[in-house]
Amino acid sequence: MKIAKNTVVTVNYKLSDAQDNLIEDGRQPMVYLHGGYENTLPKIEEELDGKEVGYSSIIQIEPEDAFGDYDAALVKVEARNRLPEPLEVGMQFEGMPDGEGDDEAMIFTVTDIADDKVVLDGNHPLAGMALRFSLNVADVREATDEEIAHGHVHGAHGHHHGDEDDEGEEGDHVAIHPIH
Repeated sequence: MKIAKNTVVTVNYKLSDAQDNLIEDGRQPMVYLHGGYENTLPKIEEELDGKEVGYSSIIQIEPEDAFGDYDAALVKVEARNRLPEPLEVGMQFEGMPDGEGDDEAMIFTVTDIADDKVVLDGNHPLAGMALRFSLNVADVREATDEEIAHGHVHGAHGHHHGDEDDEGEEGDHVAIHPIH
């Protein structure tokens, strides 16, 4: 079966930077609903469209087609006493960017702690990086009507729903989302 709109694609992958430094070894395959549902980067969908099980490729995706350029304006220095203890580098907090009040909340990562100050970075960890994906298509199947209606994969490595009225928690799927 060829990869096309409304197929569920299972891809084994490795993610490296442009210098081939490994970022993620892809121990779990990426499973996504193909066809513009924003379950993976558009350049990955473009590369895999029309391909079949066994197809392998290495593609490089520039920052503007991945997680955007690094934005220094998203780095904040906050008083340490404004954040909960214990505090460690790598912890994440939801917060508002500086500026207009219409902005959506975003995730800030603690990147440095010094005495009474904390550096918080609102950039995606891969912002500003060219990314190299080694891709190998492991499986392609038709999506179910429910998966198409919900816009994502269900089942193994996919989103799990509880009761019909309960959206539940995110499952164990792997999806890479671009900045909009």
